[in-house]
Amino acid sequence: MATAGKVIKCQAAVAWEYNAPLVIEEIEVAPPQENEIRIKVIATGVCHTDLYYLYEGKHKAGFPAVLGHEGAGIVESVGPGVTEFKPGDKVIPLFISRCHECRFCKNPKSNQCEYNWSSQKSAVMCDTDSRFTCRGKVILQFMGTSTFSEYTVMNQMAVAKIHDDARLDRVCLLGCGISTGYGAAINTAKVEPGSVCAVFGLGAVGLAAVMGCKNAGASRIIAVDINEKKFEKAKILGATDCVNPKAHTKPINEVLAGMTNGGVDFSLECVGNVGVMRSALESCVKGWGVSVLVGWTDLSDISTRPIQLLTGRTWKGSSFGGFKGKDDVPKLVLDYMSGHIKLDEFVTHTMKLDQVNDAIHLMKTGGCVRTVLNLSSK
Repeated sequence: MATAGKVIKCQAAVAWEYNAPLVIEEIEVAPPQENEIRIKVIATGVCHTDLYYLYEGKHKAGFPAVLGHEGAGIVESVGPGVTEFKPGDKVIPLFISRCHECRFCKNPKSNQCEYNWSSQKSAVMCDTDSRFTCRGKVILQFMGTSTFSEYTVMNQMAVAKIHDDARLDRVCLLGCGISTGYGAAINTAKVEPGSVCAVFGLGAVGLAAVMGCKNAGASRIIAVDINEKKFEKAKILGATDCVNPKAHTKPINEVLAGMTNGGVDFSLECVGNVGVMRSALESCVKGWGVSVLVGWTDLSDISTRPIQLLTGRTWKGSSFGGFKGKDDVPKLVLDYMSGHIKLDEFVTHTMKLDQVNDAIHLMKTGGCVRTVLNLSSK
């Protein structure tokens, strides 16, 4: 492309500071360096992790930054040493890299990577080695991705090449939320045919977990949320029962135990609230119940009585649904294209980049499942 090797000026939503709206700015995006690729971002979802970092996480470091980590785009140019990508390839940026060489990448039990951006910088969630500048200042890259920009630069270890016919304004959701919830059910919990499941929280991640439970063959899927407007979507994706904890005087774990003769086989917490995490664990049946932490938070410790685990329950965590991104995301794209998994049903709003603060407000107030920002008309 004509822009290869040159600095590109483009629009991006910049988070100049914590707890402040994003600002649409013209930024400079440097050419890719060794083993890097520069991507023209076509579409990006707005994920709760973006909201968490900007307004809830209380991390004052890591600013200014360009947020966004749930995107899809087209390779604009590649740096020296890049062999698996070429200009024109359709790709999905990944916040978990895959070097294929470290002990985590070589172990089938893990989807982590020693060279992942978060190995050293998870406290601020931003990559300090950035290719962005604005007003003469370095702008940090969020989770190593930064998809709230018309162009971004990433290490080839953290990018998945996908099918040329993939619809980018849908498969972008596989960059985080849908993969996270869906994989938590099928990979981490390993939901079994005929089992009884409970999913706590019906945002995009929780709804994807519902879909995962259904595809795994669960016979009963109980969707739990305090916002009953989400129940209809949950039923479309496979929920058999919907429960509002506020509609009961008993704790939700006791409600579910009463509904299921002692507790569910599998529970998935998709809120990011430590109190809900405890409730999800204690909603599991003793003896074999498995509860998976999926929602992100690092503000509080989790706790439960030891007897909950001593009697046979298992408490697990899941990051990106256990998927090894570079290898598995292309397969998920094909699953969407074949109709095996749903994505269209998650998109409730479509906006432009300059409406990003409206999209964040929708998520903050529970007014959407997923808003997709279209950054290009192509």
